[in-house]
Amino acid sequence: MALLCGGTPWSKVIAPPIFHHSQTPFFFFKRRRFSVSALSDQQPLPVRVRFAPSPTGNLHVGGARTALFNYLFTRSKGGKFVLRIEDTDLERSTRESEEAMLKDLSWLGLDWDEGPGVGGDYGPYRQSERNSLYKQHAENLHQSGHVYRCFCSNEELEKMKEDAKLKQLPPVYTGKWASATNEEVEEELAKGTPYTYRFRVPKGSLKINDLIRGKVSWNLDTLGDFVIMRSNGQPVYNFCVTVDDATMAISHVIRAEEHLPNTLRQALIYKALGFPMPYFAHVSLILAPDRSKLSKRHGATSVGQFREMGYLPDAMVNYLALLGWGDGTENEFFTLDQLVEKFTIERVNKSGAIFDSTKLRWMNGQHLRARPSEELTKLIGEYWKTSGLITVSAGPFIDEAVQLLKDGIDLINDADKALANLLSYPLHSTLQSDEAEPVLQDNLSEFAASLLAAYDSGDVVAALEEGHAGWQKWVKGFGKSLKRKGKSLFMPLRLLLTGKLHGPDMGASVVLLYKAGTSDVVASEAGFVTLDGRFKMLRQINWETLSKDQPVEETAAPV
Repeated sequence: MALLCGGTPWSKVIAPPIFHHSQTPFFFFKRRRFSVSALSDQQPLPVRVRFAPSPTGNLHVGGARTALFNYLFTRSKGGKFVLRIEDTDLERSTRESEEAMLKDLSWLGLDWDEGPGVGGDYGPYRQSERNSLYKQHAENLHQSGHVYRCFCSNEELEKMKEDAKLKQLPPVYTGKWASATNEEVEEELAKGTPYTYRFRVPKGSLKINDLIRGKVSWNLDTLGDFVIMRSNGQPVYNFCVTVDDATMAISHVIRAEEHLPNTLRQALIYKALGFPMPYFAHVSLILAPDRSKLSKRHGATSVGQFREMGYLPDAMVNYLALLGWGDGTENEFFTLDQLVEKFTIERVNKSGAIFDSTKLRWMNGQHLRARPSEELTKLIGEYWKTSGLITVSAGPFIDEAVQLLKDGIDLINDADKALANLLSYPLHSTLQSDEAEPVLQDNLSEFAASLLAAYDSGDVVAALEEGHAGWQKWVKGFGKSLKRKGKSLFMPLRLLLTGKLHGPDMGASVVLLYKAGTSDVVASEAGFVTLDGRFKMLRQINWETLSKDQPVEETAAPV
């Protein structure tokens, strides 16, 4: 076995010795029937999990959730989280992609204990730097007879597939070189014929006890001897992964269900190398609303895209955790620390999880508004100033604007739209809308005349000078003078003063608009119409000719 005695089996994994022979050894293997079983009946091991992305693109939300589940599991068990870069696809792997993935994981708060930039006792942590280890273990398997050299050409392999297809059989390798003699092998070596290393697959079955899916079994008869080393000396994926997981002492392999078929080959390699089997847990895929696999055609799918769109890392982590997991309660709001405390692999659902971008946006809003008031105000204030709507990033106006508008801000990027909407005055387009018709028919022209008179008398400005209390007192008196209250009072007031039929609290909005007009906090590019400008526009309306068939030109320029 490839183990060091003394301590737990995982205390340190050492490669078996390499044997050198002057001639190629010949092993005659009888394909005995047996059952390989990985039923998780081992003694408890130090928990070591790994996330092993391929740096061939951006970090997909599915990969991020896999990383998260690994992170939560090992942190809840007091174990180690290992980051390994599987960059054996030399043509597609890039260092830029790797750096982007590391950045995304760090942004999510998923710090790793071993891996690139951190180091550790089981490195190197990039597969491209571990080739000598793969060749060493491949040679060990060759010396023990578990693998053999295969000199079949591509044409021969294609012919095997075609023959199997005609006979309606699985397209497996026929085993031509499985029982070749030493003389036959040496003859091909002398010719310089390229060869691969093929693994001898025994007869029988293989079973594992998946921590999420329960017992899973395969019939080995349909597998066929598979390649572990290509003719160019490069190892194949399943061999690399097995050697890496074994020599890095990985105790639990938590990964996407699309890797479940790979477990068959990997378990056989574990057995042949003499390494103890890890626990396996295969997580369901993340699906689009149409229940197809989530892809780019469904919109944003990478962590980097969501970060650029203004999503918060804690919201992304919270939402990804709920894609296939729950704590058994109705609660859906969790911090990363709370997730670590509550996470169990037993509560991971084996059915596919639907990615709902609307719910993600809602959850981001929950996390945004859950931040301390000072932090939220600072965050939004700086965003407004950077975007050019406001000339300052802090102060009374910012404080009140954030409190007024925060319920309509789910993404930090929404803040501009919310403030710009407050500052705008689309009076004419609103008056010409179907929704405004009932308000128009309720003697709006007379109401407007009364409001203009109140403004000209100075009553409105005096009330606004006193703030919210002064405004509320004035509105009550104004409604009483017109014998209006409730909707018949507030709907026309909102329409005439804000130019809209809907929005945040009207009183707070009007007080804030007044303050904006009496200070220099709003940038000239914001298109802000002051209260004075709004009343000037009201004076210009010809109520007799106003109709949807005779549109009134919208005043676009700030007054």
